[in-house]
Amino acid sequence: MTAAAVAGSLLVACGEGDIEEADVPDTAAGDDGEAVECDEFDIAINPWVGYEASAHVVGHVAETQLGCDVEYKNLAEEVAWQGFGSGEVDVVIENWGHEDLKQTYIEEQGTAQEAGSTGNEGVIGWYVPPWMAEEYPDITDWQNLNEYSDLFQTSESGDKGQLLDGDPGFVTNDEALVENLDLDYEVVYAGSEAALIQAFRRAEENREPLLGYFYDPQWFMSEVPLVKVDLPPYEEGCDADPEAVDCDYPLYDLDKIVATEFAESGSPAYDLVEAFNWTNEDQNVVAAYIAQDGMSPDEAAATWVEDNPDKVEEWLS
Repeated sequence: MTAAAVAGSLLVACGEGDIEEADVPDTAAGDDGEAVECDEFDIAINPWVGYEASAHVVGHVAETQLGCDVEYKNLAEEVAWQGFGSGEVDVVIENWGHEDLKQTYIEEQGTAQEAGSTGNEGVIGWYVPPWMAEEYPDITDWQNLNEYSDLFQTSESGDKGQLLDGDPGFVTNDEALVENLDLDYEVVYAGSEAALIQAFRRAEENREPLLGYFYDPQWFMSEVPLVKVDLPPYEEGCDADPEAVDCDYPLYDLDKIVATEFAESGSPAYDLVEAFNWTNEDQNVVAAYIAQDGMSPDEAAATWVEDNPDKVEEWLS
């Protein structure tokens, strides 16, 4: 889940009769009826393009419709949460579980709070390229993986099969899963979302064996429909102990986390964040604009907003 570094100012799309033509207010009404300025709105950018898509769509609407001064900050997931208490981060727009961080920053420190679902459903798992699933149909059952471990050996994994993960900072139980399921594999980190995608693309094009960590929502699935490996079914509590986990990943209801100070500020940007809700398909469209079509994140966000005025109006109503 890694995206390119984010820089530059937001682009405003032009179009006759679209939402971009609305007047940009400098203030909004607070609970007491008095005007509240949006002022600065600090959005963390975690390193995968789907997150970047969500963040820039919210940021674009905040700037063009609410008059906010939007600032994007490229931060790893845990580092972003540290910014809630220091006033450096107002929102993490897409959170994948992180019950440990919720315990620390919401329950214990009180510097953060939940702001509802994004509407996205997150899936994490192990995948193989389509050609492998066709040639070795039983490879998608984890109980057969040891029979194929020699196919996945690389210089990095030695005499074990390679399980390719992405950024070490991503949510992953893979090292524990390999050990607890007695699999003859070694977890190797590609280092980024981009590297992981390129590895799967190359594996499909060249019919090279590859077993790797991947996830949805993810625009790349429309280019190469990766096939998920069935791990032992997830059951409530089976991943409670990170060192003992021996089951598949849960289905994540991706949610938004905000700074408590931001939530209590009366900023219209908070109301926007709380109302923001869209689908996996929506996110994948914007992510593909960025990663596949070469648009800047700002341009991609502006394009989607221009094409979806009804959804944006719902967030602002």
